[in-house]
Amino acid sequence: MIVTSFPFSAVVSMDDLRLALVLNAVSPAVGGVLVRGEKGTAKSTAVRALASVLPPVVVVPGCRFSCDPATPDPQCPDGPHPAYGPLRVRAARLVELPVGTTEDRLAGSLDIERALTEGVKSFEPGLLAAAHRGVLYVDEVNLLHDHLVDLLLDAAALGTSYVEREGVSVRHAARFLLVGTMNPEEGELRPQLLDRFGLSVEVAAPRDPSLRTEVVRRRMSFDADPAAFAARFAVDEAVLAASIAAARERLPSVELADDALHQIATVCAAFDVAGLRADIVTARAAVAHAAWHGRAVVAAEDVRAAARLALPHRRRRNPFDAPGLDEQQLDDALREAGAAADQDPGPDPDGPDPDPDPVPDGPGSGEPSAPPLSDGSRRSETAEVPVSDQGDTSLDQGGPPAPAAREQTAAPSALFRARRLEVPGLGTGAAGRRSRAETDSGQVIGAVRPSGRLRGIHVVATISAAAPHQGSRGRGTRPGLVLRRDDLREARREGREGNLVLFVVDASGSMAARRRMGVVKGAIVSLLLDAYQRRDKVGLVSFRGTEATLLLPPTSSVDAAAARLTVMPTGGRTPLTAGLLKAHETLYLERLRDPQRRALVVLVTDGRYTAGGDPTLAAHLLARDGVATVVLDCESGPVRLGLAARLAAALGGRCLELGELAAGELAESVRILKEAG
Repeated sequence: MIVTSFPFSAVVSMDDLRLALVLNAVSPAVGGVLVRGEKGTAKSTAVRALASVLPPVVVVPGCRFSCDPATPDPQCPDGPHPAYGPLRVRAARLVELPVGTTEDRLAGSLDIERALTEGVKSFEPGLLAAAHRGVLYVDEVNLLHDHLVDLLLDAAALGTSYVEREGVSVRHAARFLLVGTMNPEEGELRPQLLDRFGLSVEVAAPRDPSLRTEVVRRRMSFDADPAAFAARFAVDEAVLAASIAAARERLPSVELADDALHQIATVCAAFDVAGLRADIVTARAAVAHAAWHGRAVVAAEDVRAAARLALPHRRRRNPFDAPGLDEQQLDDALREAGAAADQDPGPDPDGPDPDPDPVPDGPGSGEPSAPPLSDGSRRSETAEVPVSDQGDTSLDQGGPPAPAAREQTAAPSALFRARRLEVPGLGTGAAGRRSRAETDSGQVIGAVRPSGRLRGIHVVATISAAAPHQGSRGRGTRPGLVLRRDDLREARREGREGNLVLFVVDASGSMAARRRMGVVKGAIVSLLLDAYQRRDKVGLVSFRGTEATLLLPPTSSVDAAAARLTVMPTGGRTPLTAGLLKAHETLYLERLRDPQRRALVVLVTDGRYTAGGDPTLAAHLLARDGVATVVLDCESGPVRLGLAARLAAALGGRCLELGELAAGELAESVRILKEAG
């Protein structure tokens, strides 16, 4: 037997993550797990290990959609299935969804090969069908294109995949345990997509040296002899699998009393969550938690454990705030709900402890004992670092320099909805929502002969190209369309791409005058929020004194950019030339790493320079490279020199005043800026 995954029971610590995965294994209706954590924290290792402890599934032989013989899908494309017949038992699958996948690979599509060679319209199942009754794992889910995430989460919520494309109309069951992992440093998911994951967990590397030692010991032991290492934990794995199966059987009989429902509603209201999905998910997770611990009735500790996992990513928060949960607020809400439900004005000595121990008991007596999955700590700390979970991030650079004695920092003013700034022309970069580009998804605008590997066939254009030659190719003597390589046509699609938005900010003393920098920072943070929604990468350069500093190298983490901007110090002279040269250097290096991603430089300045000489030559360097530039003119006061507009002309870009970034919401900021001048 070839062992390919690390044993689930061998993962050290990571209590919250293991508990969240097990609750979903007990009750897939909980809605999946989103795992957030820095690189090298064993997110992928723990998820891949789960499949080995899931109960096996019984399927109809030959059914590509894994129908359950006891309750076959009446609309299964491979049906109808006989009520009684041969059965097949197989292990639960873990299907991995690559970041670079396409819509037809995910949902399925017309079987092009059979359609063109046999003239048969046949459906080719996708990954959603393969994951039915198993686990669908999406690594780096925050980097998955938005329309694929929408498709994926809709299927997870409905338990059904609907395919309407290329003349195919198919509906099939798609019920799976959805698990997504992500590194927040590489960008966040949109809030509405966060809400579609049932539970969320934060993981971090442990700081305890003994735990880190055990991590390394187990990892090296597994790498040296996977089979022997798995054998050491075979009994624990079998016990855990039996416990999950027993909890599944117990789940339908667990009672969710009105008192527990009231606690759930009180807690969700206390955290001001939007909608009612949080209440439903918390209730389902509480029932699963009770079943896992062998209880017939949902108790307060079940509600607490469920709320800790179901609410952190749903609470209302400001842009760029990380998901999280105030556990003291959670305990207060549970205590308030318990007091409201208690009809006796005095304390009930036989009632529950008003501040229950957050660590639950193990499974009930008579049940198979499983490794403890506690829910007492606020953050899961991992002690298993997989070799494959290595990555690079731009955030390991040092933070902004510590302010000197006379330096100042200003808080951003109120945010507003920014207008879309675009890079001219048609790009070919990563899919996003900013500039026009040729992408793998989007509106079909034509067909071309493929220059290399065929990426997406244009069926109509291919058939049209082959049709005139069917007689000479002997079409009447054999079925199907007779094709040649030269007949193939590739679909040209136009959509939107994400760009690199590099902010180059004048942080000199003139910009820091009075309240001006607060207004400027508010405008930049608003543009950062816009970049977050449009799936851009961002970078931040500031210049003051005698030099320019790369405060944040290009990254997908716009919340990191907002944090760096907020604490950006100001003061000193204005080395505008140094800022432009630093921008040119940064873009040159980034083009080597990501040549397809086009850049948009947002230069925030009033156009003045008091150090470093005339910036015209430096501006011509950016213009020569074809860099799209927008100059935000921050000049104020009754006398305006128009220096920013001249600089924009040298850059070959546009010049906008702050008031032109938005309508209505920015009016008050513009008034303050003028007064500050």
